[in-house]
Amino acid sequence: MTAVLAAAPTRRLAAVVPAFRQIGDLKRVRVAHADGSVAARAFERSWAALVDGADPAAVAARECAAAVAGARLAGLDAATLTACGLSAPDAETVLARAVAELADALHGATVGRLRDALPGLVADRATADAAPSFVSALCRQPRAGATAPGRPRLMVEPAENHAEHSWAVAVYAALLADDVGADFGQAFLLGLAHHLHNARLPDAGFAGEQLLGEHLDPIVDRLTEMELACLPAALAARVDAALAGRVDVDTPLGAAFHAADVLDRVLQTHHHARVAAFTAEQALVDLQLVHDGPFAGYHRAVLRAAGL
Repeated sequence: MTAVLAAAPTRRLAAVVPAFRQIGDLKRVRVAHADGSVAARAFERSWAALVDGADPAAVAARECAAAVAGARLAGLDAATLTACGLSAPDAETVLARAVAELADALHGATVGRLRDALPGLVADRATADAAPSFVSALCRQPRAGATAPGRPRLMVEPAENHAEHSWAVAVYAALLADDVGADFGQAFLLGLAHHLHNARLPDAGFAGEQLLGEHLDPIVDRLTEMELACLPAALAARVDAALAGRVDVDTPLGAAFHAADVLDRVLQTHHHARVAAFTAEQALVDLQLVHDGPFAGYHRAVLRAAGL
């Protein structure tokens, strides 16, 4: 652990993992009225806002607020709440309740950023229409998952895509930024952009990277430059500056990014392990699938009679 990361109490990283696990599940949440996961759509929306000239810190605050609220509300986002007839203040109240459920896991300053962003989240009607071309490519590009030199690859379905992973790293890095003294907007921007090269480069995982050897870095640099050229010049310069944070873990930006990246990769693996080990008892007992209510007694009687 670097001196920078060590400055944030170790217990903070342990405390934030349950929140990150729930946020990461937005990679798997979908709704009937839109294509793609909540995570992929947030990735598209973030890039569209940035291309439109929005400040990265403002985009980060709005998208982190949406992600933390979404951890509890799933597809019930601000737009859906208002479309269902809630007034803007009522929708903001619901979102604030959801954020409050995870607030204890986050740095106090970060929670303040999220709460301040909620009014804008309710009022925002941004779309992904202005998203650069690499966004849709990253939404289609699957992640390789766990690979190792000399070993068969472990295939898990469904595979996440690079947009979902990049979004998760962006959100986690921004949510850790206040803990390590990193710039909030830059941490988010670095997470969003760190796989730009995979818009063109299929992911062969660590095993494939080892086989590319000395060719890997030039390929990544070349393909990243090609995608940066699709962006407005000022935004491309900001993204390029943020990408410099990948090279170490001794700076606040590097510490936040690399912590977010490794946490997301391992939490994704934990997700697949949990799914493989899932039992009906967990749903019935731990999650109270048949929960208390006016018909609970009848429901339980039906299940007993059916042998379930």
